[in-house]
Amino acid sequence: MPRQLFPFRFGNITTMRDDYIKQALGKILDPNILINVVSRRVQQLRRGNRPMVESLEKLTPEDTALREIIEEKISFLAGEN
Repeated sequence: MPRQLFPFRFGNITTMRDDYIKQALGKILDPNILINVVSRRVQQLRRGNRPMVESLEKLTPEDTALREIIEEKISFLAGEN
């Protein structure tokens, strides 16, 4: 079994697609920032915001957020330290 990059739970979802995680890490290099961006977008999707990507398959909100990052539909601004 391949090792998961993020072996923790997101709500009641235990895994996200590893290929999406790897691709998203190519867009947002810091895993901590990626987690924050994904979790914030998942909250928006669960409140009823529409996905900004289309898919022929049924995606979880987590995978939808990752796809939006991969396709550069969403981004982030880092604050100053």
